Amino acid sequence: MLSRTAENLYWMSRYMERAESLARILDAAYRLSSLPTAYGGGLTEWESAIKTAGCEEDFLAAHGEVTSEAVIHYLAFSRESPASIRNCLERARHNARAERTALTSEMWAAINGTYLEMHEIEAAGDTQRFISFVKEASLRFDGTAYRTMLRNDAFWFTQLGLFIERADNTARILDVKYHVLLPKHAEVGGGLDYYQWASILRSVSALTSYRWVYRDSVKPWLVADLLVLKEDMPRSLASCYSNITTYLDRLSMAYGRQGPSQKLARTLYGKLRNGRIEAVFQSGLHEFIEEFIAANDQLGAAISEQYLS
Repeated sequence: MLSRTAENLYWMSRYMERAESLARILDAAYRLSSLPTAYGGGLTEWESAIKTAGCEEDFLAAHGEVTSEAVIHYLAFSRESPASIRNCLERARHNARAERTALTSEMWAAINGTYLEMHEIEAAGDTQRFISFVKEASLRFDGTAYRTMLRNDAFWFTQLGLFIERADNTARILDVKYHVLLPKHAEVGGGLDYYQWASILRSVSALTSYRWVYRDSVKPWLVADLLVLKEDMPRSLASCYSNITTYLDRLSMAYGRQGPSQKLARTLYGKLRNGRIEAVFQSGLHEFIEEFIAANDQLGAAISEQYLS
């Protein structure tokens, strides 16, 4: 496969996953903003949305201050913001269009249909409908890829993009919760903490899974355990790296050699698979996640150098 084709497929999936993640971030902010101030209402959740998306500096340069309307526009509809859902979907469609022969007709229809329908919903100005639409569009994309693509290098690169992006997004959501959503004077495990952690679980479709696994009230260390170390949780860091190592190994077998990306992925997967949440909290969740995000970025760079350039 040409490196340009691999790159387009890889980034097509990353942009689709990023669009869904942004929709989930906005959905979580909406849920928290509907609560009374004593339980997390106010502007804090909108600040957290911008921080989680990693675009705080650019947002403040464009808008000056954080308001719900400005955040929604910037993350959902803005043509100028590289972080907006609109631009992510447009870039995903651009990459898919460049590689139509590498996609099944169902995959192209899912991506192209999403792009066309996006403009109709955008014009209507219904943000909640737009958020639901983006999440459903991501499910259609995942479903058509899983059900219709041959299990070859084209499929493996689309999956690598998806799981690299998903791991980054899950880590950022966890990190921002600890440093933005919970005020310094609030009690960990208190009422405010409960509502915010429950909202985070809903934002990654994990609240029901949490109850099945732990059969306990929402507690920060158990939420972190679920989203970091539980391999059977689809959005957890461990689950993402189980898939990443699998697809990198398949690429190495298909191309006849291994490289830095396989080594880095196995190292990270080993740390997650053998980790214990008590040790993570003892050393600091924020420090653990910062280190993970940097390592995940390093792996993305290694994949690009090894396969996409």
